Amino acid sequence: MTSEILQQARDYENKNADSITKEERPSFHVTPPIGWMNDPNGFSVYKGEYHLFFQYHPYSIKWGPMHWGHYKTKDFIRWERLPVAIAPDSDFDIDGCFSGSAVELSDGRQMLMYTGVYPEMLENGTKKTVQAQCVAFGDGINYEKSKLNPILTEKDLPEWGSKWDFRDPKIWKKDKDLYAVIGTRTTDGSGAILLYKAAEDAPEKWTLVSTVDRSNNEYGKMWECPDLFMLDGKWVLITSPQNMVAKGLEYHNGHDVICITGNFDYETGKFTRENVMPVEGGIDFYAPQTLLTPDGRRIMIAWMQAWDSSKFVPKGQKWFGMFTIPRELTIKNGCLIQNPVREIENYRCNKVSYKNIDIKEEVKLPGVAGRIIDLTATVYFDKKEASGKFVIKFAQNEDFYSSITYDPADNLLTLDRTYSGFPHYIVHSRTIEVKRNEYNSLKLRILLDRNSVELFVNDGEKAMSAALYTPLDADSITFESKGNVKLDIEKYDLKF
Repeated sequence: MTSEILQQARDYENKNADSITKEERPSFHVTPPIGWMNDPNGFSVYKGEYHLFFQYHPYSIKWGPMHWGHYKTKDFIRWERLPVAIAPDSDFDIDGCFSGSAVELSDGRQMLMYTGVYPEMLENGTKKTVQAQCVAFGDGINYEKSKLNPILTEKDLPEWGSKWDFRDPKIWKKDKDLYAVIGTRTTDGSGAILLYKAAEDAPEKWTLVSTVDRSNNEYGKMWECPDLFMLDGKWVLITSPQNMVAKGLEYHNGHDVICITGNFDYETGKFTRENVMPVEGGIDFYAPQTLLTPDGRRIMIAWMQAWDSSKFVPKGQKWFGMFTIPRELTIKNGCLIQNPVREIENYRCNKVSYKNIDIKEEVKLPGVAGRIIDLTATVYFDKKEASGKFVIKFAQNEDFYSSITYDPADNLLTLDRTYSGFPHYIVHSRTIEVKRNEYNSLKLRILLDRNSVELFVNDGEKAMSAALYTPLDADSITFESKGNVKLDIEKYDLKF
């Protein structure tokens, strides 16, 4: 039965979603129908289609009481809007339905597992929100919350766990059992990931198995949005720490995302670390979630926004928040590799290519422009002559541009939107270390989609993302080198 609060959200969405034209939002990146969006939730396969839920406040472009919005797709590119899935309409989630995940059960139901947030009165007379885990079951459109909610509470935490920070379950199925990793805060103030287990035929009865891993104040504080999966023979734990402190060029201050590779034992529930690395080097990337496709690909999607800049919404915009393009993940030489899903290639058209172009001063190549494009630039550096910086400027007109700059002397790559026209004092550039390949070249794949740029370096060895708010008539692209380089270009328009 649909509650009044849920029906109100569905009605509001239906009434207002069409007030935003296609030209006012990205072409192939997920955005909210109306209002605010943050973390991706419930990224999963159900009855042969890919479902994606998201943290959602339809009534404004600011974070508010969290609902779950809902889309589905068959190819990760074209998305169909579905009715709002759940709303904060129960005692156990009255302050918000926070992040979670989904799984298809053997009986044909889709199970949502999420964090319910509700107030608790403290002895000093103040209120504080408690976080607990809840479930709902449905048919891909309508969902009914369990009468046993919340199904995991402070009673199910280790003695050092925090009921104030206990959130973001990521659920998966193995044989006849369900597993979930959930983040919590420890007594030392930093984060940890817990593992819980339930029988599939009793999906409302969960038991604590182990502590999978914990920060010990080494990688930020609270660990949000955990995800644990096998990839190319290695176990991968991805989590989003809050309050990170910058370490060289690897990690930046604030909310970050880390990838921990190693080994995991189902019997003990223990994870053994081998390597820790950043997931992304860009400006806007947080709270990723993955799914496993029927053809065996591990696909990741994330919120393409930074919390610290999320209050700065372009004037007049009726939506805020978007997701990255879904990315295919692999492991190569111990590193996480990520590339756009191959389905994007089905939307390419109007190919323009150049080979072996000499680049010295700033040049514009005929046919290479646009704000909805898939462009690959391969830069060949002179082995005999020390090359200066190489620069690509995009989303450019007489007033504005954003840029990608590579300094071969220091192997540093910088994504910069300082001159993009967004008049707010926020982070506008990030720099990462990138080494050229064995041919002394650098391969840069750039996806532009009106309001965003995503950069994939050397076939996915590094990735960088940023939201853009530059006027759409700024669509020029130029190339410049302070040294002697040659350039190959392959550029496609993307049509949907």
